[in-house]
Amino acid sequence: MNSGSISTTVALTGTLPFVVLVAAAIAYPLCLWLLRRYRRSVLKGMSTGAGERAATPGVENAAREPLPPLGVQALTSASPLHLHSLDRSAYRQAAGGPWWSAAVYAASGLAYALVMTTGWLLATHDAALVWIKLLLLYWTYLWPAVLSVLLVAAYDKARRRLLLCVYFGAFAAIAGIAVARNPALGIGDLPLYWVLLNAPPSILLLAFLARRIRAVGPVVLAFLLLVVVGSQAVLSLAAADDSVLRGFIRLGSVVGLGASGVFVGMILLGMLLFAAIAWPALRWVGQRYQQKKLSDQSITIDSLWLLFAVVQSIGLAFEAPPWILTGLVAFAAYKTASLIGFRLLARAARPTPAKTLLLLRVFALGRRSEQLFDKLRKHWQHAGSIAMIAGPDLATATVEPHEFLDFLSGRLSRHFVQDRADLDRRIAAMDRSFDPDGRYRVNQFFCHANTWQMTMQHLASASDAVLMDLRSFSQANQGCLFELGRVLDTVALKQVVFLSDDTTQLPFLEGTLQRLWQQMGRDSPNREPGASRVRLFRIREQSEAELRALLQLLLGAEPAEQLD
Repeated sequence: MNSGSISTTVALTGTLPFVVLVAAAIAYPLCLWLLRRYRRSVLKGMSTGAGERAATPGVENAAREPLPPLGVQALTSASPLHLHSLDRSAYRQAAGGPWWSAAVYAASGLAYALVMTTGWLLATHDAALVWIKLLLLYWTYLWPAVLSVLLVAAYDKARRRLLLCVYFGAFAAIAGIAVARNPALGIGDLPLYWVLLNAPPSILLLAFLARRIRAVGPVVLAFLLLVVVGSQAVLSLAAADDSVLRGFIRLGSVVGLGASGVFVGMILLGMLLFAAIAWPALRWVGQRYQQKKLSDQSITIDSLWLLFAVVQSIGLAFEAPPWILTGLVAFAAYKTASLIGFRLLARAARPTPAKTLLLLRVFALGRRSEQLFDKLRKHWQHAGSIAMIAGPDLATATVEPHEFLDFLSGRLSRHFVQDRADLDRRIAAMDRSFDPDGRYRVNQFFCHANTWQMTMQHLASASDAVLMDLRSFSQANQGCLFELGRVLDTVALKQVVFLSDDTTQLPFLEGTLQRLWQQMGRDSPNREPGASRVRLFRIREQSEAELRALLQLLLGAEPAEQLD
């Protein structure tokens, strides 16, 4: 290997990991800070009024004669349900959709692992080639597929344990055969190889795909990777060409910089140049998202595979610098396979009208609201879209790429509903079609203090189902009191599910429901015979069984005739 190849290899295997680590170290606290600022901006917009005061809807034609008491059905995942009115097609899509998507990503991972294994064979020219070595390499390169399935579908502990046990059990069996066939191989050598190849990117992913920063983590990390690469690119250029270095020194002397100042200046210049490239690239990603060429999930999963492609290729550069491109070829194979897989999946799926779910909740739930929403959306977004009013609890969990970029550009205010005409335009423009990966989107409405009530009522009228999360509900939640009244007055109760748990003040809730029931308008759909009951679903562990029962209720299943 000549000196030029040596220097290139050192740059690839030394500078590249350094760049990734530095970018990650900067990106994580930056994500937390940016999301905190984003949340404050949302809260500020929510607390202010629109330029034109929106009319607050009221109950018209209020009933004068007393109504029979409202029945309350207390339900759990074990409660018997009648499925004759269940939209079975939508339920199949909601229940099985995450696993079909996971299957596509897993199959795409097979193509990725095949390219990486082939690249390793061609780069190393291993003469002692045996099938067990190939299988071990292939299984090691397949690890990102396991992470993809964990992110897309396996959110409950039992399925996660099963998936990890299957993967590592198979790895242990393969490694055991390899050690038995090669006594010179240490029992810890193969696990160590797996750790060196997969642990660094896995740790980065655990950090940047954590729920609190997942919405923007990959975008911020990608931006900072380019910026940090720029900080090293100018230094590398100057180190490789003396004339370039002398030019920087002369320029620095003109402005009064010493050696240290010139060094820092080159770093800053590189960062600015690459930031100027990275920002339009991020805007392009945001535009592709708005054009429905990308989805939020595909951006996250693609970021995962690209990170592994880069990190897993670094070691191949020791054979020859060009072999580091193996990861990019493998990523292209994964992306091509996933696009084909989702197209085939879309053709095989039975066409069914998309459902719209309105999600209402107690804003004080905080992270508990995030946890439930994260699990529920994995299912529902395969059956239809989710509509919701932006709040402090989910502001940072549901931020979309173009919204976040508008926030960075100081244009978040244009996403807020201003008046009735503006709301009509936004409702007419609601995204009700699916993305390339078969998932529908979350339509989040940013509302001022004097437009949220109007927005909530119109969304309730336009939705196929309403889920109102009343965990932690108490007398302090005045906004929920309005929403409860509007739901009773405008939405058929067979389309509504209320959530509760140990933190819900049930006597206060039931008393409030009875009072609002008596105030219901004459034209309410709930005045029809047999409509005088609400469904109160008690959720505990947010398990797979609870989510499936909840989906069935939202998609038309009816509880057995039992009132509490």
